[in-house]
Amino acid sequence: MIKTQTQSNGPSNGGALARVDFNPALRDDVEMGPCIGLLETCSVARGIEVADALLWQAAVEVLCATPVHPGKYVVLVTGSVDDVRSALRRGEEVAGSDLVDRLHIPQVHPQVEQALRRRGGKIDAPLDALGVVETTTVASAILAADQAVKTAVVDLVDLRIANGLGGKSFLVVVGNVADVRSSVAAGARGAQEKGLLAREVVIARPHQDLLRHL
Repeated sequence: MIKTQTQSNGPSNGGALARVDFNPALRDDVEMGPCIGLLETCSVARGIEVADALLWQAAVEVLCATPVHPGKYVVLVTGSVDDVRSALRRGEEVAGSDLVDRLHIPQVHPQVEQALRRRGGKIDAPLDALGVVETTTVASAILAADQAVKTAVVDLVDLRIANGLGGKSFLVVVGNVADVRSSVAAGARGAQEKGLLAREVVIARPHQDLLRHL
């Protein structure tokens, strides 16, 4: 179903559209996990202050600390469960009312790292089903992606966060219809409970020409 390949920003082959990479770059010298945490603020200045506080608080590695659309700031860290929890607690104190969203995943799924690093695969037609979960924050999309791939046997083929999307984020999973439905429902649930779900869809037997645009 999925052929793993590193995504490129260059011209596409075989008539497929070129894929532009808007995700923030993660550090190549630091592996993600098993525990990750993220704080998302509505202020760039406050976000930089939060990143500094996280680093002083606990032995965590920053995977990325960067502005994202529309004028928000995200800090993604990895380390032990206790260190990440401690760092997030301190970061939330510093962020105060500027905090938009957060996540803490003790055992992040490997597919989430691959997707964030844009190491997704080429989608081969025909597909049984395709599912999309769209959220209004970065943290809620990453959480949704992690929950989606832990719930059913699906492939996470895309995870876009904030940039070029007006601050929204989305994930795409593929698999058989039953698994995709379960996966999308599980991934959307957490975002919906926090009022951060923009939309969820499941497409059975997607047209093969659609796949060229994903």
